[in-house]
Amino acid sequence: MCRLFGMSAGAERAHATFWLLEAPDSLSAQSHREPDGTGIGWFDEHDEPRVSKQAFAAYDDARFAAEAHELTSRTFIAHIRFASTGALELRNTHPFKQDGRLFAHNGVIQDLDALNAHLEGARRLVHGDTDSERLFALITRETAAAGGDVEAGIVSACSWVARNLPLLAINFVLSTADRVFALRYPDTHELYVLEREPGSRLEQRSHLGSRVSSEHGAGKPLVVIASERMDQDAGWRLLASGELLQVAPALEVSSRRILEGPPARLLTLEDLEPRARASQAAVIPRREA
Repeated sequence: MCRLFGMSAGAERAHATFWLLEAPDSLSAQSHREPDGTGIGWFDEHDEPRVSKQAFAAYDDARFAAEAHELTSRTFIAHIRFASTGALELRNTHPFKQDGRLFAHNGVIQDLDALNAHLEGARRLVHGDTDSERLFALITRETAAAGGDVEAGIVSACSWVARNLPLLAINFVLSTADRVFALRYPDTHELYVLEREPGSRLEQRSHLGSRVSSEHGAGKPLVVIASERMDQDAGWRLLASGELLQVAPALEVSSRRILEGPPARLLTLEDLEPRARASQAAVIPRREA
């Protein structure tokens, strides 16, 4: 399964170094299990979206490490890929960029012919082979149809997909220059949020007794979204199935259930091709009592 990461620092620019490189389960650490691609998305000082990505693992990518130390942004997206759809090429590596927004997805959507037909003119936004980029194109089209209302675009696009296409999961993180959106649907894979108040150094001890610490982000409030808990903070919360989370510019976090019940055509691992099955099988979530 791919790994998702999103972060908002609110009104001020911040580093994401701790979460990308230094946390006990950082994106770099996760890439040892997800070897097929690495990408970081951020917004520059002019609020223009930027993407840096490679079609190989983050732990083997010196540029990923350098950028994780150097980049600042109000919002970040990062993605570690374990490919289920599409060749191991740069054009299929997340995050994707469309209409000033960034997007990364985890899951599987099938019947891409039907999705391509439904996209109509928005098919021009798609440059690769993945279901993920096509889902993003549908959200982009529906957002434009809603007068630029990203939440409305997400609701419209994901409701159509849930009604009409076979899917295993459509977990994603979408970012503008000042807002972050995240959806977990259905409950096949996990997606967590952490609302972190400013405090002392970000510091964690591993089970081997080593200590990981960072000044980056420690003094700022942050909202972090991730496919799994990245450190031992007790504040991590699992999103509900169908829950759309939004982090506003002043770090106000709101959420609502936009999809009720399972998709009309819910896939199982046995329905997937061997490559897609391998990418998803390791992290079908443990059911909490």
